[in-house]
Amino acid sequence: MPVLSALDPAAGSTMTPIGGSPLNLLSLGAELAGFGLAIAFSPLHIALLLLLLLGPDPLRRGGLFVAAWLLTSALELALMLSLGHGLVLPMEKGSQHRTGLDLLAAGALLALGLRELLNAGEEGESPAWSRRLDGFGTLPLLPLLGLSSLVQVVSPDDLFLYAKASGNLLAAGLDRSREWLVGGFFTLSTALLLLVPLLALAVLGRERVIPGLEGGKSWLLRNADPLVGLVSLALAVYLGWQGIEGLRLG
Repeated sequence: MPVLSALDPAAGSTMTPIGGSPLNLLSLGAELAGFGLAIAFSPLHIALLLLLLLGPDPLRRGGLFVAAWLLTSALELALMLSLGHGLVLPMEKGSQHRTGLDLLAAGALLALGLRELLNAGEEGESPAWSRRLDGFGTLPLLPLLGLSSLVQVVSPDDLFLYAKASGNLLAAGLDRSREWLVGGFFTLSTALLLLVPLLALAVLGRERVIPGLEGGKSWLLRNADPLVGLVSLALAVYLGWQGIEGLRLG
């Protein structure tokens, strides 16, 4: 796992913290939202949620599923921020730590993207994990939430994205209250693709959204692998470019 860190004010860093500049905060928020949406695109978790929403007591079970995701995401971010503040290593653009993190993340996402695209089945064929989906859906809610959180935590591509988001937050030089506010926004963005179907069910009612949920589940299972591959490759290109820029500045 890459090392995360905060800026060390005593180290004479040349980076100017963004402080409360609205433009820079907007730029930081947009970048974090991009990482959050990439994390949110977890076909397994989205399919599990759709399965819960199509089953009995959908709002309670689906709501608890989304709440568990948000809690896990918040704890993962909080742990990385705490480690970063404790280690106190420079993470400004061009530093060895940030450049190394960017290049490591790019390499991992490139490998993941190529694997998903090369292993994708014929058009319309569901991924191998989908065959276990109905079995997961029959689990009692508490073990299902635990399994969901475990998969969320150990996903290597997501770990790199949480690491990158935490590093950007730490490098921004925000005071603690704004850091947690922006971190909360990032955490919320990681659940956006889960919140949409849950809120649609709550607002529109079960009967009106069932056809959309069933169609969305089928479409997701048919296209999960190539979509994950394309998203991973796009992120690998972006982080690789960031890493190359860091090498030039370093």
